[in-house]
Amino acid sequence: MKQLADLGVEVRTGTHATNLTDDGLRVGDEFIPCRVKIWAAGNTASFVGKSLGVAIDKVGRVIVNADLTIPGHPEVQVIGDLANFSHDDGKPLPGVSPVAMQQGRHAARNILSMIGGGKSERFHYWDKGSMATIGRNKAVADLHIFKWSMHLSGFFAWCAWLFIHVLFLVGFRNRTAVLFQWAWAYFTFNKGARLITRNFQAEQRPPA
Repeated sequence: MKQLADLGVEVRTGTHATNLTDDGLRVGDEFIPCRVKIWAAGNTASFVGKSLGVAIDKVGRVIVNADLTIPGHPEVQVIGDLANFSHDDGKPLPGVSPVAMQQGRHAARNILSMIGGGKSERFHYWDKGSMATIGRNKAVADLHIFKWSMHLSGFFAWCAWLFIHVLFLVGFRNRTAVLFQWAWAYFTFNKGARLITRNFQAEQRPPA
């Protein structure tokens, strides 16, 4: 929160957005006039989940079995942010890439096992922690290393985020290119302009 405030961001906690119009946004009892609104708190799952004919949660995620299959169809695996899998604490796993990567590998092993006449195994998620960055030298990291937990913030968290991000890139050439680009941007304070000029229309999804 302090790092966001240093960037000029006004942070409000314990409140909810209750209405959105072309003129602005209502937050609690206050109306904030604005032309541009950016929603970054998640959205509903793909409409594909509803087409499976099984139980879904309030955001459209498929409630899966312990082995990531759906009830009545052991040949169907649902993973990633389309799956509602209850972790050890009873809460669904978040729709982030580490969850999807582990579920993908587990689903592949189960498929190979069933092809060979074996059974699918229960999925167990290894929570290695979470990271987030908001810019130059500004980040937070909660790391879970075996039985130890570590919290980092600021420059050291940013370095950890950069290292992990590059580590999971595919191919030595990609890692080298990204490191060079980031190093150039870091030492030259170069900021790339990203402009959206196309007039986007509201997304039209096919009926479920």
